[in-house]
Amino acid sequence: MTYQDHFKLADDIISHVDTVIHEIADPFISSRYIGFISVSAVTVYELAIKEIFCDFASQEHEVLGSFVLSYFERINGQIKLQKIKEDYIPRFGQKYVDKFKAKIEESELEILKTSKRSIKNSYNNIIEWRNQFAHKGDIPPTATYQEAIDSYFTGKEVIHCLSATMHH
Repeated sequence: MTYQDHFKLADDIISHVDTVIHEIADPFISSRYIGFISVSAVTVYELAIKEIFCDFASQEHEVLGSFVLSYFERINGQIKLQKIKEDYIPRFGQKYVDKFKAKIEESELEILKTSKRSIKNSYNNIIEWRNQFAHKGDIPPTATYQEAIDSYFTGKEVIHCLSATMHH
């Protein structure tokens, strides 16, 4: 399985919800979908990140692969960009830290130019919205369903940058 295969779960949920969201008259109910989308998005982000690190480690050495698989079984939503940059990637060496930072900045500038969206903000927003919904049942009053969808799709770029970083 590739890391991108994990995205299908959230993509399919979004495709379904897109067909019914406009028929929901109750604003409270429709706002809950922002939470559901955020939870789905962060779940697939987490699975993709685990897949990337575990694949990388397994290709390097069988024992390293076993260790990394065990280590990442416990990340439980700990996938904020800062955590990836300052905790996970440095465990594999400074060259990967530098490569990831360069890829993120390059992608950030490119997507800001083409779509006026920040991959870093989109990625962090969807995680924050997930945490608020999962732990408090809250949805930020300024977030819309479309913004959640856009943030999920734009935030995927962080995962693509991580994959590109960890491949030789």
